Amino acid sequence: MTERIVVGAALIDGGRLLAARRSAPAELAGRWELPGGKVEEGETPEAALVRELREELGVDARTGDRVPGQWPLKPPYVLQVWTAHLLPGSAAPEPLQDHDALRWLTPAEIWDVPWLDQDVPAVRRTLAHLSRAAGVA
Repeated sequence: MTERIVVGAALIDGGRLLAARRSAPAELAGRWELPGGKVEEGETPEAALVRELREELGVDARTGDRVPGQWPLKPPYVLQVWTAHLLPGSAAPEPLQDHDALRWLTPAEIWDVPWLDQDVPAVRRTLAHLSRAAGVA
């Protein structure tokens, strides 16, 4: 079975990370994740991330660095994370698909929400990546 990529967005604004609370499917509802989705046939992960953010949150964004690593999801899927930033003039994010709430979290608030189990290692690596990128130890 060929590995399929799910892209997650470490959407950053003023040092805060956007978390999205799942509303579906039922087994994931109420838990938080990095927004994103599946890469479609013939699509780059970066293009998929821009598309997913538009569909799920109604925003226009640009991708930044890929966060090192990838994390297993339900086979054949793996999660890869990219940093992303809202484009100037973009609408504010809204939960349009598969989510019922959004929250901008400061580094001190990251663990205030119950993340999906499979997102926890990706969020940890994302925080470390963002700290290094900002020149913080």
